Amino acid sequence: MHALPRSIQLLLLALLLLMVAYPLFGAGLAGERHDFFLQQLTSIMILAIVALGLDLLVGVSGMVSLASAAFFGMAGYALVLFAPEYEAVSIWVALPVCLGITALAALLMGVLIIRTSGIFFIMVTIAFSQMLYYLFHDASFAGGSDGAYLFMKPQVAIAGVQLLDLENRTTLFYVVLTSLTLLFVLLRTFLRAPFGRVLLGIKENEQRVCAMGYNPLFYKLVAFVIAGTIAGYAGMLSATQYGFVSPGQLSWQMSAHILVMVILGGMGTLFGPILGAFAFEGLHHWFASLTPHWELPMGVVVICMVLLLPRGIAGLLLQLAARKGNPTDAVKGPRVSKQEVEQ
Repeated sequence: MHALPRSIQLLLLALLLLMVAYPLFGAGLAGERHDFFLQQLTSIMILAIVALGLDLLVGVSGMVSLASAAFFGMAGYALVLFAPEYEAVSIWVALPVCLGITALAALLMGVLIIRTSGIFFIMVTIAFSQMLYYLFHDASFAGGSDGAYLFMKPQVAIAGVQLLDLENRTTLFYVVLTSLTLLFVLLRTFLRAPFGRVLLGIKENEQRVCAMGYNPLFYKLVAFVIAGTIAGYAGMLSATQYGFVSPGQLSWQMSAHILVMVILGGMGTLFGPILGAFAFEGLHHWFASLTPHWELPMGVVVICMVLLLPRGIAGLLLQLAARKGNPTDAVKGPRVSKQEVEQ
């Protein structure tokens, strides 16, 4: 997690300012489709939050997980089932409940599977995701295959004074944008701390990290719980946005969807998965508007991008920045020593 080149920092800042400005000027640009685009951008940012958490596992720790959707959907169901049917639940109660449930589930799942690796780890995460999928798919209390509805969005208020109206699409847009920005900054800071350096070292050479006196299983378990909690937070935001959850949100296909975003954006960069989410979803909606068989051109584009951009969009941007006189080791990946961990 070296400092990003100045050109990349300016690019990310410009994109952030564009997102901040869109609700203010989007109505004049998009016209009647402004609300649709606003909702789509909010949805993409929610997926980008899940991709951020997954990158902590795949790109940083070297653990390929297909369980992100399990925590995403679980938090959505927790919000819907915990909230009163015809009364808005307080966000100060709903948020700890949703995050607590997903963190506990991630902890229990992690304890059982963290000793596995490679293809075995992938298969076990798929198995857990499918178990939860069929649990909610067949559970009458969760609406079965029809899903469940959230009739009133959580209330953000203190002492009876409403701070935010989540029923307002623009307000929810800014809440999600702020969440995405803060999570990015927090994860960057986290990975530059000693704990994050150990995670980077585990991906490079787990045996060497173990020989240095660190317990890789503990660090990997903590990373797994953090990633699951982040996915749960995104699931709660998604349920708030649409007021609906379905078993499909827990399926491994949803996790694969997020994994493709991470790969296309650039693993281990944090800002790459955010760009990957926007690129993947943007292409998805564009091809879907052109043909009902959008999967075919989408698959071709994804294959071409993986072959031509092995380090993803972020890797390409870092290479271009290096050619302009801003060299960075982030393109090759960081090397972590024991001295750096202890500093």
